[in-house]
Amino acid sequence: MRKLSCRFSLAALWTGLQAVALALTLVSPAGAQRFSDWSAPVNLGPTVNSGSADQTPVISKDGLSLYFASDRPGGFGGLDIWVAQRASVKDPWGPPQNLGPIINTPFSEISPALSADGRQLFFQSARPGGFGALDIYVSRRHNKRDDLGWGPAENLGSRVNTFNREAGPEYFKDPETGIITLYFNSDRPGGIGGNDIYASTLQPDGTFGSPAPVEELSSPADDQALAIRRDGLELIIASNRLGTSGGLDLWVTTRASTSDPWSTPVHLGPVLNSAAVEAGVALSSKGTALYFHSDRPGGFGAFDIYVSTRSKLKEPDDDDEDEADK
Repeated sequence: MRKLSCRFSLAALWTGLQAVALALTLVSPAGAQRFSDWSAPVNLGPTVNSGSADQTPVISKDGLSLYFASDRPGGFGGLDIWVAQRASVKDPWGPPQNLGPIINTPFSEISPALSADGRQLFFQSARPGGFGALDIYVSRRHNKRDDLGWGPAENLGSRVNTFNREAGPEYFKDPETGIITLYFNSDRPGGIGGNDIYASTLQPDGTFGSPAPVEELSSPADDQALAIRRDGLELIIASNRLGTSGGLDLWVTTRASTSDPWSTPVHLGPVLNSAAVEAGVALSSKGTALYFHSDRPGGFGAFDIYVSTRSKLKEPDDDDEDEADK
């Protein structure tokens, strides 16, 4: 019985340490203190989700377009990128539309990510003609409100892509400096674990430079899809590092400024995470809605898309800007 009590004590201690670490993260200058706790996730329902795998969502800046990957019937092969639309953030999502053969191929297209101005769509694809098993591509459009107006996709080239797999792109434009960074994960040689996080900066010639590993976000485990808040001070990552509840879980990290390193990621706890997979994470523009996919029980297919919400806490210098971007 003494050994059993010791085991429970150690488990309780670990849980307590995680809670303390998360609390310290929330009161850091990085701004999670400005938000309420995340709500219990809600399944987006059978209009968005299907009996297939619906995954890797991303939400447009205005909150009216939801891009995601799915292998549902009606696609071109493997996983395709689809988009669902709604008239306002208070309206339900409409039926998803396939982006068509300009974007999708008989091979898989996954992990859509939008640029800050909404005119570039980044994603990963296993199509032939790339440099490795998965490469990152970009498509462009003139009208940021035309969700079916994307042009032909271009491979980001050999500085970003390698013989290995590059996946999970996330575009970030620093609001202070204007510097544009593309985050992604890769299993290329030289990393810490299975998949590590890398960052590539946009160069004056319009191409992305040689990626550098983001060591504070990487671990000996698999560190995959991430979402960065618009101000660059909070980042949520999917990882199966030590302390994970099941498969991949959601973790949060913060920093005091965009020139500072990221804090050690902290597990987001049982409200968001389960014994199943939680991954493919995306944040709404104002950081008050968190979208992700999961294969937890009770869904409609292999993976379903869920949303969790939180409220921005008023500060003395806040204006009355509407925060409804869910």
